[in-house]
Amino acid sequence: MGTCSAYGPSGGLARRLNGGEGADLIVVDSKALDELIKQGKVVGGRTDVARTGIGIAVRKGAPKPDVSSPEALRRALLAAKSIAHTAPAGGGVTAAHVMGVFAKLGIAAEVAPKVKLAAGGPNGRVSVLVSSGEAEIGLQQVSELMSNPEVEVIGMLPAQLQQMTTYSAGVTTGARQVEPAKAFIRHLAAPEAMTIYKTKGLAL
Repeated sequence: MGTCSAYGPSGGLARRLNGGEGADLIVVDSKALDELIKQGKVVGGRTDVARTGIGIAVRKGAPKPDVSSPEALRRALLAAKSIAHTAPAGGGVTAAHVMGVFAKLGIAAEVAPKVKLAAGGPNGRVSVLVSSGEAEIGLQQVSELMSNPEVEVIGMLPAQLQQMTTYSAGVTTGARQVEPAKAFIRHLAAPEAMTIYKTKGLAL
């Protein structure tokens, strides 16, 4: 029997499962998975597989502004011609937080006209907006930014503005292949997998 995979923002994947789309297992942010467990869509007992934070990227070869402190980040965002982050409606876990960062820095109104929203999907990622030149600077989970060789991560959100996200896996209550799903989750959480995750901006 063949298998297929679907990728997308955590909120979008959770909505698809809630909408009746079939799956044997799901990997989403831990809050979304806990909610799916509560709703009876996923079997209780999640497995945490990785954590990542929000990074800041520019197009490869572009100037690298200082983003090492809240004040430096504020200056860099005000100086940027365009800024990319995920679209709130797309179900990504960083959108609301990034907008909150703009508010904490006191620049929400100033940057609003410069924001380019990434809709999600392979060609609608923040890193693609940056690598294509549509956005000068991008804020997104560092693992997503690092997956695009045409962008360069210049730093992480400063600690006091950072949001760490844990990704967790679970077997759905409607799974047709329960044992293979459990085996795959064990593989995702194996020490060998963790070694690879670290090179991709993920950890646990």
